[in-house]
Amino acid sequence: MLVFLRQSSNFLNKQLIRPGGCRFYQVPIFLENGEGEMGYDIYSRLLQSRIVCLFGPVTDELTSAVVSQLLFLQFQNSKEPIHMYINSIGGLVQSGLAIYDTMQCISPPVATLCVGQAISMGAFLLAAGAPGMRKALPHTTIMIHQPVSKFEEEAIEDKFLADLNVKVRCHINNLLVHHTKRPYHIIEKTMERDTFFTPMEAKKFGLIDEVQQNATSKLRTRTTNS
Repeated sequence: MLVFLRQSSNFLNKQLIRPGGCRFYQVPIFLENGEGEMGYDIYSRLLQSRIVCLFGPVTDELTSAVVSQLLFLQFQNSKEPIHMYINSIGGLVQSGLAIYDTMQCISPPVATLCVGQAISMGAFLLAAGAPGMRKALPHTTIMIHQPVSKFEEEAIEDKFLADLNVKVRCHINNLLVHHTKRPYHIIEKTMERDTFFTPMEAKKFGLIDEVQQNATSKLRTRTTNS
């Protein structure tokens, strides 16, 4: 969203409106000075740098925003990488798969970075980043488990829905086999319960490729080696 403002301060707060009219948090407005002042909400400014933020539960609304941004960035440049920052407790399976399919179908590689936490569908999307470009910050939490369908209760009495749930779970397991390079039986066993990983454990398991060092860690490493 691009807005044009006449203000003297460098940052303003703008209340973002969720689809449906629900106001939910304050988003800073960034002003660029030139012949005229141009104001961007901070997420639009990040989008200019090809950064997509997947923050919060994976809902239909969030999916619409993320997929739209991924497609927009592909149309802008079909080769330059896109950087997706993830801080999510998971959410709707089909919405997450819509984001996943878009990540896999577009031409630019999508680098993923976990900030805070990547739980359930959030962890799945983290692992779905381009090979060699999946990272997590040092103090993040990553967790995977079997997806829970919104039809779970109905599936107890409905064989069709029960079979559908099994197919979805097998499909998610197979996708994780592809991205982690782990055998199916390992993925299946790990997904049977809530399995939490530190960033280093997630790297060893194959959910990410690298633990992103912070500036302090890099300085400590240089000092030790010198």
